[in-house]
Order: sequence, then C-alpha cells, then structure tokens
Amino acid sequence: MDWKSITFDWNRARAFLVTAEEGSLAAAARSMGMTQPTLGRQVAALESEIGFDLFIRRGRGLELTPNGIKLLEHVRLMGDAANQFSLSASGKSDVIEGDVSITASELLATFMLPRMIKTLREVEPGIDIEIHSTNEVRDLNRREADIAIRSVRPTQPELIAKKLCSVRGHLYAAKSYSRQLGHPPTIDELNKASFIDTENPGRLMELLNSRGLNLNKQNFPVISNSHVVQWELVKQGVVICATVEEIGDNEPLVERVIISDLPLITMDLWLVTHNELRTSRRIRRVFDFLVSEFSHN
Repeated sequence: MDWKSITFDWNRARAFLVTAEEGSLAAAARSMGMTQPTLGRQVAALESEIGFDLFIRRGRGLELTPNGIKLLEHVRLMGDAANQFSLSASGKSDVIEGDVSITASELLATFMLPRMIKTLREVEPGIDIEIHSTNEVRDLNRREADIAIRSVRPTQPELIAKKLCSVRGHLYAAKSYSRQLGHPPTIDELNKASFIDTENPGRLMELLNSRGLNLNKQNFPVISNSHVVQWELVKQGVVICATVEEIGDNEPLVERVIISDLPLITMDLWLVTHNELRTSRRIRRVFDFLVSEFSHN
C-alpha cells in the first residue's frame, strides 16, 4: 500500500460522514458534541483538500453533490471500521472506572432504573452512568449505547442478551376516574371511557377490542408519544392506559381496570450489549449488576 497517498484528515472525513447522515451542520454538530462553526470548518477543509464540493445547500439542510454521493460509500466503510476498532479496544479494557451508557424505555428509565443506579453508584463510585430514556431502539453496533434493556430478544449475531424477567401489564385508571365509570366498570361503561395511546387509533384499541370491547377512534381523545406523559394523564383521571404491574401497582393514585382474569400483555425483558464490550470489566460489571437487580426486583 502506498501510505504516502493517504493524505486526508480522518477527523474531517468523520465530519463529512456525520453531516451527510444527519442532513445538516446543526444536527451533525449536536450529534458530535461540537459547535456548528467548528464542524463547518472541518467539512470545508476537507472540500478544499480534495478539490471539489461535497454538499449544496437546500434551505436549512444540505444535499450531497454527485461527487459527495460517490465518496460517502467509502467514508461509511471507514466509519464502520473505526467503530469496530473502538468496540474491540473498549472490550479489552481492564479499567473499572469510566463511563457506561444505558438505553431503556421511558417508563423503565423513569420508574425502575433510578433505584438500581443509586445502588450501583454506592458500590461502584468510579463508574459514571449515562441514561438514554427513549422508546426508540438505539443501535448498539454503532455505539449509540453500551447496554440496552429491550422487550424483544435481538437477532444480530454481534449482540449478546440475557433474559432479565417476564413482566405483565394491565389497564390502569385513576381511582377517581374508576368511580365515575362504575366500580368496577362494566364492558359497556368501558366502551364509553377515554383511553390513551401513541397514535389514534393504535394498537391498544385493537388489543382491547380483541378482548371483547367495542372501542373506536372517539375513545382516544388524547394521544402522546411519551409514556411518562401518558402515565401522568392517567394519574390525573383524564384517561386509561396500559402499563406493567411493577409500575402500575406501585402508584397509590391508580388501580387496575379488570376486564378479565388474565393480564392484558405479557413480555420478557432482555439485557443486551455488544459482544466486544462484554469483555470490558466496566461494561461487564454494570451488565451483571443489572441482571442481579432485576432478578431481585
């Protein structure tokens, strides 16, 4: 290989890659944790270095030029290789202190993880925890998180998973709202009640109708993509929603809405990490700690 022919700066190539994937300098700068002017200078420097434009402006966003499209494929391969290098290097670390990022759904991150993280910080004060509270799946292969708590077992061969527990979910309503409907409410009364989902109509309506209810779009007057917001609306007596026993049964303002003796939903929780990171003492310590905490939950 002619090493002297490789003259570009990797940091500039990375700036180009992230900008292309994010679609704007502002979004790319936020993703990389740097200022927009700094990122813009890196992209401009790469364009000057290679002798042609990579982007053209379209409103507030950027569009790749034909030359930029051709180079993006190669830079993506470089990014994947750099990511694998980082994963492998991190996995060989014997240092217990440092950062560990965990991604979990809003409800788990809000109502279940804090108590566990409190204990972890007491026993491992050298480990700093970053929590990504999101209902979207973060890509562990791209280091968007070190550890994930998921309701579906991953199928990617690079990921390893440990079953944490099985959880069951029910309908919950504020006690005040249940009294308004009837205590306990009948099917006819529930058909007149207000529910909440992430979309209108959504999967909850389909699920409840399969259990004997006859709901329609009018039964879902409020929607929210935030499960925490949904739960607060339930506590205020505005709507009914479905959540897991570990959260619903521990809230004194609400109670189960029973439509059968069976739980509304059942699912397994899985703890997931990248195979390379599993050999890191720091990642392994947090991984094993969470397995132990969930087993005693």
